[in-house]
Amino acid sequence: MMGLMASEETRTMTPPTVRSAAAHDAGKPGGASPRAWTMRLLVLGIVLSALNLRPAITSLGALLEEVRDGLGMSGSVAGLLTSVPPLCFAVFGVMAPRLARRFGAGAVVCAGMAAIATGLLVRPYAGGTAGFLAGSALALMGIAVSNVLMPVIVKHWFPDRVGSMTGLYSMALALGTALAAAVTVPLTDTLGGSWQTGLALWAGLAVAAVLPWLPFVRGRATPPGAGEEAAGKTQTPGPASASASAEHARVQAPRLRMARSRTAWALAVFFGLQATAAYITMGWMAQIFRDAGVPAGTAGLLLAVTMVMGVPLAFVIPRLATRLPHQGPIVLALGVCGLAGYAGLYLAPAAGAWAWAVLLGVANCAFPLALTMVGMRARTGPGVAQLSAFAQSTGYLISIPGPLLVGVLYQHSGGWGLPIALMSALMIPQMVVGFLAGRDRTVEDEAAR
Repeated sequence: MMGLMASEETRTMTPPTVRSAAAHDAGKPGGASPRAWTMRLLVLGIVLSALNLRPAITSLGALLEEVRDGLGMSGSVAGLLTSVPPLCFAVFGVMAPRLARRFGAGAVVCAGMAAIATGLLVRPYAGGTAGFLAGSALALMGIAVSNVLMPVIVKHWFPDRVGSMTGLYSMALALGTALAAAVTVPLTDTLGGSWQTGLALWAGLAVAAVLPWLPFVRGRATPPGAGEEAAGKTQTPGPASASASAEHARVQAPRLRMARSRTAWALAVFFGLQATAAYITMGWMAQIFRDAGVPAGTAGLLLAVTMVMGVPLAFVIPRLATRLPHQGPIVLALGVCGLAGYAGLYLAPAAGAWAWAVLLGVANCAFPLALTMVGMRARTGPGVAQLSAFAQSTGYLISIPGPLLVGVLYQHSGGWGLPIALMSALMIPQMVVGFLAGRDRTVEDEAAR
């Protein structure tokens, strides 16, 4: 896999300074250079972080009925609970670029992983619905800042491998999502049947993700060639000059008025609608199958199948997207799969459960496609940071009502017909705005002051 990533040719060309730095390191005796180890540690940090960006949500989806019974939640309150992730992502995600400018992206992601670990450990034992929501919000705050900064880190450190690194990150994210959905119920049963234990155990994975980022907190490391680019030289800069050059570049980066960009708005709405579909799926799909007579363990496996579809496709789709001048056809293909999956859930939820799980898993791959388009719709690292914050924060605001409305419709209609109709209806505008967001243009051309 790493070999494929190294050989990728994307539409973003490798800067000469990066190539010269790599050649300089390759010529050093004694094996891998410190910079090579830094890059490997960064890849490990990206993968471990991505693994932690969804278990807080899908582990809860697998045990939602037990949590509702344990905390005395109604269907509407449970719908509110499934709306908390996009709310936190919208509120805290917009803070990520500012925090990264002040403390460094690596330090912010490290703090985000620590927040995830703390929130996951605290929320099952906080006592009552309010405490559970507060612990969830802390974990989701860490997820939010990491969500926004991952495309920025990829663009900044791997400018010639945006598609492959986005694919690797998206694969790890999908794997963590599927793993939590598949094993939470069996592990809970093995550990005594307590839903508190079943949810808290995922804090351990977040603790592991803190470790690779610690050197980036201390050293404020910069990508190869950062100092040379600012100074117009080819030699490798020292840590102090690299940090100063990177800081100078951040200060000089133009601020873009994203609200002026039609492409930014199209991408934000696309992000919001795909997030709506994803969080409805993660929060409610297992319950749909359970209400249709599917056993709880099998319903968790079906949710895992939906999530695990993103593992191979999340690597393929970004690589394909970077080779196409227009990503609209991919958007349409994913939307058709989503409509077919929703139709199956309505007509025969139990009889064709595995097929619907696969189709909805394919549709959920709109997320790695959206991340890839964030990296492609801006020319520079600062542009990607601003677009990522705008698209994700605005998009998650758009997605907040969806899961809550599904819970209300489910409680008051007594079935899943109206909620599924809502999900199907939202897929149409998602396909339209995704097609518009896939056009070959950049926000710098539309949003510069």
